[in-house]
Amino acid sequence: MHLAAFGLFAAALIVCVILNVSVIYALLAGLLIFSLCAFKMGYGAKSIFKMMLDGIKTAKNVILSLILIGMLTALWRAAGTIPAIISYAASLIHPKTVVLMSFILNCGVSLLTGTAFGTAATMGVISMTMGIAMGADPVLLGGAIVSGAYFGDRASPMSTSALLVSELTETNVFSNIRGMLRRSLIPFIVCCVLYTLAGISLHSGGDVPDLSDLFSQELQLHWLCLIPAVLVIVMSVFKIRVQITMTVSIISAAVLCSAIQKFTATNILGIAAAGFHAQSSQVAALLDGGGIASMLRSIAIIIVSSTYAGIFSGTGMLGEIRERIQALSRKISAFGAVLVTSAMASVISCNQTLAIMLTHQLCRNTENDRQRLALYIEDTAIVLPALIPWSIAASVPLDSIGAPISGLLAASFLYILPFYSMLKAVKENKHEKMPL
Repeated sequence: MHLAAFGLFAAALIVCVILNVSVIYALLAGLLIFSLCAFKMGYGAKSIFKMMLDGIKTAKNVILSLILIGMLTALWRAAGTIPAIISYAASLIHPKTVVLMSFILNCGVSLLTGTAFGTAATMGVISMTMGIAMGADPVLLGGAIVSGAYFGDRASPMSTSALLVSELTETNVFSNIRGMLRRSLIPFIVCCVLYTLAGISLHSGGDVPDLSDLFSQELQLHWLCLIPAVLVIVMSVFKIRVQITMTVSIISAAVLCSAIQKFTATNILGIAAAGFHAQSSQVAALLDGGGIASMLRSIAIIIVSSTYAGIFSGTGMLGEIRERIQALSRKISAFGAVLVTSAMASVISCNQTLAIMLTHQLCRNTENDRQRLALYIEDTAIVLPALIPWSIAASVPLDSIGAPISGLLAASFLYILPFYSMLKAVKENKHEKMPL
């Protein structure tokens, strides 16, 4: 019965992908399917509803963070923070290094913002525009940009996926980030080498657009505009709670909106709620976005997905599958089991959030060390959905930057990180099995 339920859910997801309909409808269909399963197992409507609420409670901090991120990304735009970062960073890009710098700059912006989608829509668009003007291959550029966008989506204190993993595994997000950065160092260096080699034969094909002049049509660019981003970095170093860090950054951005950009209090509240909208069509194409409204879809996905976790946990619906995965972990290592599970979850779920939740539900007993389990999930369920062409984790960034789907083949970081982590896990496994 349970396998049939998952089959129906997978079919609903496939239909949504084929019809280009929001995945939220498939998730709602899945909620109905799994609720009926629980009812068939003998659970009453009241018990099932309580399970749903218990699941949502596990994601309450993530939902709050999504609201704050929506406000932050909008006010960073309006305050001139993102335009200033992009303008200063764009001066570092040259024809021979455009692919490499596209990767590095998108890594930097995603570490600051914690969102692959937001990074792709800002620095990603800039990188693609400048790269194409210089004659770079859009496939290579697309891969470099997506790689960079997910570098920070995985390891930023602003990242909702990192926060979700820390909530599910009951671990400290800053400890997880330190571990993630250590584990990503070698893959990052390898990617830099590959993207450097890719850019060696590149020849300039045009002039680089003057972004400072473009943004200055709409906003005042000043070094003070960098303060909200600097606050995030400094407060993260001192391990101040993420929600507090974002709130302080939001307040500083709001002050800059008033003092430098001359927005009224009503304008600022409207931007925080509905996002930033530039008057110039050219600036709007690069900067429009953010706001609580931009997060509503993600919040809905988080809420519905978290009800699944509550139902699965309350009914033991995944018990048989979990036992098989535990048996698999004894054969190929805990990380290997997490890798296989997250790959399957990514293919089925079509979104990062549900892939994370399913992977945790199925693999939580494969590794006793919660910190290690959190890192295993971060190295797999965060990045693998971005390699699935029909997943929103892949399609949204690619659509934002106008890159072909084949760009995923050049997203080196998304391949190298799980592979490197697998090698580390095999080495650790051998070491643990060695007789003392």
